[in-house]
Amino acid sequence: MHQPEYRDLQTGEFKLPWTYLHVIKDYVDMVAHLEAVPKAKAVVNFAPILLEQIEEYARQVNGYLHDRISITDPLLAALVDPSIPADPEERMRLVKDCMRANRERQIDRYPTFKRLIEMADWLEHHYDSLTYVNSQFISDVLAWYHLIWMGETIKLTDSRIKRLIEKGSGYTLHDRIEIIEVIAEQLTSVICRYKALARKGQVELSVTPYAHPIMPLLLDLNSTHEAMPDAPLPELDTYPGGEERVKWHLDKGVQTFKRLFGFKPKGCWPSEGGVSGQTLKILGDFGFDWTASGGSVLHNSLNLPENGKKPGIHHPFKLQETDVACFFRDDGLSDLIGFEYSKWHADDAVGDLIHHLENIAVHESGDKVVSIIMDGENAWEYYPANGYYFLSALYQRLASHPHIELTTFSECLQNKVDVKPLVKMVAGSWVYGTFSTWIGDADKNRGWDMLGDAKWTFDKVISVGRLTDKQMQQAELQLAVCEGSDWFWWFGDYNPGEAVSNFEKQFRLNLANLYRLLGEEPPAYLAMSFTQGSGAPAMGGAMRPGVELT
Repeated sequence: MHQPEYRDLQTGEFKLPWTYLHVIKDYVDMVAHLEAVPKAKAVVNFAPILLEQIEEYARQVNGYLHDRISITDPLLAALVDPSIPADPEERMRLVKDCMRANRERQIDRYPTFKRLIEMADWLEHHYDSLTYVNSQFISDVLAWYHLIWMGETIKLTDSRIKRLIEKGSGYTLHDRIEIIEVIAEQLTSVICRYKALARKGQVELSVTPYAHPIMPLLLDLNSTHEAMPDAPLPELDTYPGGEERVKWHLDKGVQTFKRLFGFKPKGCWPSEGGVSGQTLKILGDFGFDWTASGGSVLHNSLNLPENGKKPGIHHPFKLQETDVACFFRDDGLSDLIGFEYSKWHADDAVGDLIHHLENIAVHESGDKVVSIIMDGENAWEYYPANGYYFLSALYQRLASHPHIELTTFSECLQNKVDVKPLVKMVAGSWVYGTFSTWIGDADKNRGWDMLGDAKWTFDKVISVGRLTDKQMQQAELQLAVCEGSDWFWWFGDYNPGEAVSNFEKQFRLNLANLYRLLGEEPPAYLAMSFTQGSGAPAMGGAMRPGVELT
């Protein structure tokens, strides 16, 4: 589970609503599927910066319900605002915010909401007609948007949500407050539900470095060339103090995890499966038993002459002179779930996946560990009913299969599964086995140069000791947010225009905030957009396949 920091840390305002929306749709559904099949097992990873945002949303929403304290997410605040904005532009902004959902699976599923969105589409092209849009239209759009984002397990079990969906129109403030009460319940309980499954041993919880940086790139930008020898790099030769920053993210991430879950995790999913020899050494030094990455990283590594005879791929590996076992994603099976099975009947899709697993068992000797590694959020909106029927059948059939055992990475190691040696590793990520999603493109490289400028300024200010301890902590936290991977993911013209705009604006805002915290004037270039998108990638660009399609 991973979302970047969507808050402006200086004002506290959430700039995008994806954290709370994915909680009520995906994170609660994922835990409910596991609760429903006690014999099922899984590894669930949380990015610490996501955990902190969930915690803050829960605090704010409960504060609103109990003491009418204001909510700093504009969309969530609008849901319970007694007065609908009178300004036509503000109304249109709210309507457009409520159009950000999967058309086929979320919007078109409900004829009443589909009709409202068709009206909104028309209004976008007839802007002068906004004056005639009444408050009830906005109220219904806000209510419906939050209803369609509810997880399928909530829609099936919560009588309030069932009743409100059946109501269809004419939503009152009371109805909208009822919706936020359900949202509050999910935000308040979701972390505890995963913690309860971890206590039972049904789920293994793992962690990511605090703000989700690509560790190998912070350590050495030139590690890009291990999988992409000809990739252009930023003007920045090396990220200043990168190793110290990696250790800061790991330490802060583990602290946050321990505070919320009560124990130190044994495993670390490095942000985006980004690994290198140096990264694995640091993870081992931090005391992690295991980590994981993409199957293409393993394939690239096994093709090196140093690694000699190729073993089967369905094993953990240990790089020489490191102390951490590395599991590798089965890209083919994982990508079937991410990109193909959403178009299949659920039973057929589960049957096909099990057939593949049975073939692996027959044709590969010895113990086999097949690692299916998925986003916890992005695939399911493309499935009917948020993947409810697929995931229900998947866990039930795998948990009862006579020859397939659901397990966790730590259990594999405890059961002495065969860990293969690896002499040398090619640095890369789960996306294509390279770092091309975050570096090597002109716009991505420009982002690295901007981040490097800010880090040099940070180091200069810290070295003269002019900040108080509190100011230094604030600046360090702001720097961490700037170092997150998501900004770079979205830079580049092959991505959708709206997403590129949203993320590059927030990146520039984060950098400007850092300069101001340091007592420095932000560079003039931070006032100007530096990347635009015009692409239409599969799944809106929020997911990538593990293997690059040619």
